[in-house]
Amino acid sequence: MNANAETTMIHAEHVSKRFGRATEACQTLSDVSLQIDRGESVAIIGGSGSGKSTLVRILLGLENADSGTVEYRGQTVHGRHSPGWRLLRRESGLVLQNPFTSLDPRWTIARSIYEPLRVAGIRGRKEMAAAAESALEQVGLEPDQFMGRYPIDLSGGQAQRAAIARAVVTNPALLVADEPMSAIDVAARLQILDSFAALRRSHPGMALIMVSHDLGVVRRIAERIVVLHEGVVVESGPTAAILEHPRHDYTKRLIDAASL
Repeated sequence: MNANAETTMIHAEHVSKRFGRATEACQTLSDVSLQIDRGESVAIIGGSGSGKSTLVRILLGLENADSGTVEYRGQTVHGRHSPGWRLLRRESGLVLQNPFTSLDPRWTIARSIYEPLRVAGIRGRKEMAAAAESALEQVGLEPDQFMGRYPIDLSGGQAQRAAIARAVVTNPALLVADEPMSAIDVAARLQILDSFAALRRSHPGMALIMVSHDLGVVRRIAERIVVLHEGVVVESGPTAAILEHPRHDYTKRLIDAASL
């Protein structure tokens, strides 16, 4: 891979990670390399324990690799004092699996969405309100109805869309969603899928990394798939090619299991 800081958002080469000590150590990632470009939507898929979440944490600088390199827009990501880590903090948004653990139950939705704006140095009340209202509208939530509510007042789907609004309110260059549908009922998933589609249209330059085991979600959102199995990338390529003509036995098993 040839990283280009103008078009490449994430560039990882030969990333490996072990947890534990000596003979009890578990090899979570082995020699993983990938590249994610500006405006690209990439899904990382694999079964439980495949290393998906560990890889994402390393890509975001929340965990350091034992070996290999990670760059964000050409800047090294390794530790909180690295230039890539600082740039990532300013330019990325994160959506977690369960919105009720990521939204502070003591805060209104407005305050939760204001928080990343304050961290970014935006303090003006009118400016924050306008940005929060725009973010809520992008995910299909009416600001007048939701700004003053608390997480307990929301359904799971509404709470997740509020969490997505918080993640994109600063117009991030990179959005990472780690299993954003797994704690949401089936009916609400379509609304969340529509929210991601709307965000992709309104932020065409934003790169999206989606970690998911739901191949229906992946088909709707991702342009490219990276398949992880036991910490190794066993297959990657355009979404349609991977899902319709898988080459690796493990990918075939994932697809067969999803159709049961």
